[in-house]
Amino acid sequence: MPQAADPLSATFAALADPTRRAILARLSRGETSVTELAKPFAMSGPAVTKHLKVLEKAGLISRSREAQWRPAKLEPAALKRVTEWLDDYRRLWEQSFDRLDDYLAQLQKTED
Repeated sequence: MPQAADPLSATFAALADPTRRAILARLSRGETSVTELAKPFAMSGPAVTKHLKVLEKAGLISRSREAQWRPAKLEPAALKRVTEWLDDYRRLWEQSFDRLDDYLAQLQKTED
């Protein structure tokens, strides 16, 4: 994956893949190993590791080393940035729907 221009772009690029979203969903239940993450998918450990690298580069996960075990852990701060970005648009749409409701109420009053 080419270097993204900003963290939000890297996050959206990482989230664009359904396998990576499934990995994040699994990690939302707690940290685990590559072997455990690979189980539900028809892919090798190295393939899962490639997905983990993309997620790690985007700041969505972190990985640590405990002897031979290298667990992956969800980092919710990156998802918070996405939520904040989406909230701005949610507010915009809610305001638009509120104006539409007001307009429809006015139309209904003139019809009565």
